[in-house]
Amino acid sequence: MASEEPGSTAPAPAATAGPSPAGPSPAGATPPTLLDLSTYLLSRTGKAARSRLADRLARRGLRLWDMAVLAALADFGPHAQRDLVRRLGVDASDMAKVADQLALAGYVERVRDAADRRRLSVTVTEAGRALLAELRAEALAVQDEVLAPLSGTEQRVLHELLARIHAELPGTP
Repeated sequence: MASEEPGSTAPAPAATAGPSPAGPSPAGATPPTLLDLSTYLLSRTGKAARSRLADRLARRGLRLWDMAVLAALADFGPHAQRDLVRRLGVDASDMAKVADQLALAGYVERVRDAADRRRLSVTVTEAGRALLAELRAEALAVQDEVLAPLSGTEQRVLHELLARIHAELPGTP
């Protein structure tokens, strides 16, 4: 048997089929093969966070798209409705419904472009900005819940790493 250098780690044992020698794992246990995949962990964590935020927004009669539209308008200024479709990657008919509901509630204003009557310009209102601030607080509360197992430093590092990955994703503006 070859000796190992100090400080080195032995390779992980190969996965085996069937129950572990210690006996069957609990029915709700996640397979270790999946737990070894960072992409799986990102997906599960993202789904949990999204679900928690969606539940909080639903209590207000809102959806994640509502928050996304308000954020885009607050961050980037007025948009043609079709440009919001492209920026947020939402279906045009879904965007029309979101914009209709936000306009009806007074959170956005939509006006026809004088030069092109087919074009609708969407602008966030002061009520929409106030709502967005409340929704951001809800999102930060969910973030605090989900990231609670991490220290503040670990949370900042995680954010920096995710931002780097996000910046390199295909199709990310």
